Amino acid sequence: MKKIDVLWDDNPVDISAEANFIWSIANKLRGTYMPDKYGDVIIPMTIIRRFECALAKTKAAVVAKYNENPNYPAKAMYRLSGYQFYNVSEFTLQELCNDADHIAENFKAYIQGFSDNIKDILNNLDMETHIKKMDEGGCLFNTVKAFSELDLSVESFDSIKMGYIFENLIGRFFQNVDAGQFYTGRDIVKLGVSLLVSEGCDDIFDDHKLITICDQAAGTGGMLSTAYSYFKHYNPTADVKLFGVEFMGVSWAVGMAEMLIKGQDATNFVHADSFKEDPSADTKMRFVLMNPPFGTPWSGKDAKAGQEEAVINEYAKENSRWGAGLPGGGDSQMLFLQSAVAKLDEKVGRAAIIENGSPLFTGGTASGESQIRRWLLENDLLEAIIAMPTDLFYNTGIASYWWVISKNKRPERKGYVQLIDATNIYHKLRKPVGNKKNEFSPEDRAQIAKLYTDFDKADSEYSKIFKNENFMYREYAVMQPLQRSYSITEASIERMLQKGALKGLWDEAKVAEYEEQGNALSGKDENKLKA
Repeated sequence: MKKIDVLWDDNPVDISAEANFIWSIANKLRGTYMPDKYGDVIIPMTIIRRFECALAKTKAAVVAKYNENPNYPAKAMYRLSGYQFYNVSEFTLQELCNDADHIAENFKAYIQGFSDNIKDILNNLDMETHIKKMDEGGCLFNTVKAFSELDLSVESFDSIKMGYIFENLIGRFFQNVDAGQFYTGRDIVKLGVSLLVSEGCDDIFDDHKLITICDQAAGTGGMLSTAYSYFKHYNPTADVKLFGVEFMGVSWAVGMAEMLIKGQDATNFVHADSFKEDPSADTKMRFVLMNPPFGTPWSGKDAKAGQEEAVINEYAKENSRWGAGLPGGGDSQMLFLQSAVAKLDEKVGRAAIIENGSPLFTGGTASGESQIRRWLLENDLLEAIIAMPTDLFYNTGIASYWWVISKNKRPERKGYVQLIDATNIYHKLRKPVGNKKNEFSPEDRAQIAKLYTDFDKADSEYSKIFKNENFMYREYAVMQPLQRSYSITEASIERMLQKGALKGLWDEAKVAEYEEQGNALSGKDENKLKA
């Protein structure tokens, strides 16, 4: 087994100047937008400027070719631009500022000059509506001018560095979204990738190795980007193909931008609902990385439209993605977990999935959640669960866990589950970002990865090994026969008198009291005594 350096990609990356500059641009929106809506403009403007900087070197050639032949094939235009996108407009953000009186009209024309895949992204972000709103609010010129002066070139910011910028911005603009939504900190993702490749992955070093990675709750694509850089770092010849599905428009747009700049196949990063469709159904994955949203319902009135019907229809299929059963409708995490298992290559597939405490503890023995846990254990799919510190995420401070799922357990692990307590292995951030107060340093990740790989020495303060059957149990109803004695004896009568069981029939003290007072028994009472 080859040793993986878990300290990979940990040279300090300082993007504070750029992130602070972009953040400062948001002040120009004051009065036109409420502060909680600044991100609706700043994120798409950052994406537009990122595209513009990437295309700068080939822009003139692309525009010239388009003017020569407006019907020039898109694929040929891709080759000319150097990316899977292009822009045929004469405008740039800087050029837009040279005609302030017509900036809104020209900006819309500039956007229409992008290739169709980029227009899809910007349409999802409702960019033309924001252009109109900024123009009417008097802040369009200043916003465009500020972004035109920002260097977001690929030479200055590769996908990892650009990911840090988006991470910083989303952490600031979207602190109040649902837990787990939009972005997972790179320190958390790096730990997950380190755990995935620490065992059973010698083949990733083969020349020109095809490595498929999937995230069905992809957000902005941060997990995929981190994994991509990880594998390319160790094997520059590897053909790393990324597959993502994301429902939220803003996060899909950010992710798609980086996928295109990486040269990934844009058709593999899909804006869709993972519960309604599996866009890569025919492709088995070497790796799955995922941080599904916590506590999001898949059924009932609070579920997204059509999800419940789609899940039930899928469950009815012979080879359903939810083969182990359906969890309670209030939390979809265990549906994502089952879907991840279904995506894995049957021989070498490995997955790392972030969950909160609900999948560990929710539901009695007969519940859907319990049956799914039982299915994981009976099929020996669960390799390890790593408890992480609280306050790791930008928008929630709750406890979370890495679940490592494997279809290629090494022999020593077969029939066992490893539990690692990493709740106290972290470093404090110098300054909190939203709810994120803690992070994994390179040394922290190295310590946790060592606990994981030292399986044979795992019985320690922080790591325990248990047999699968230790987690499996059944509830039994113990029925005991009802035992009663109905024999009437002097002893039984005496016991009943002492315990008051006959008080409702005869109270000797009460009778004596009535007789002393000269109260005669009524005929009804006389009949009772005779009975």
